[in-house]
Amino acid sequence: MKKRVLFICTANSCRSQMAEGIVRHYLGDNVEAFSAGIAPTSVHPRAIQAMREIGIDISGQRSKGIDEFGGQQFDYVITLCDSANEQCPLFFGGVKKIHMGFDDPVTAAGSEEEIMAAFRRVRDEIKNRLLEFFAKELKEGGSHDRIDQ
Repeated sequence: MKKRVLFICTANSCRSQMAEGIVRHYLGDNVEAFSAGIAPTSVHPRAIQAMREIGIDISGQRSKGIDEFGGQQFDYVITLCDSANEQCPLFFGGVKKIHMGFDDPVTAAGSEEEIMAAFRRVRDEIKNRLLEFFAKELKEGGSHDRIDQ
């Protein structure tokens, strides 16, 4: 049975969307990924671009509020920003709640290349941290499936 993870960020526009896409792409055989926001907006075009650069298409994903997931069971609820960590609802009972803070690339300033560099850096940090985390979690969970990175 697949593990279920819900990534939560404030706007569900960038970090949580990238996390959902990364987990679906690399770990989809073992982990079912979802994302939501405290105050959802829309998927950020630069997040879509940064993910496309590594061969992951998140253009079909949409921003969702956490209320869409009320009553559902998750093995992990992972907050990706401090604001979501503070505001994360407690209705996800009996779940492993984890906070992994990442910079918000939407706040990056400078030239287009400098801004995209921030999106790429955060994308790579999320990818590396999540693949490392789930490699350990799935191994400890008795799964002998290989995780290709």
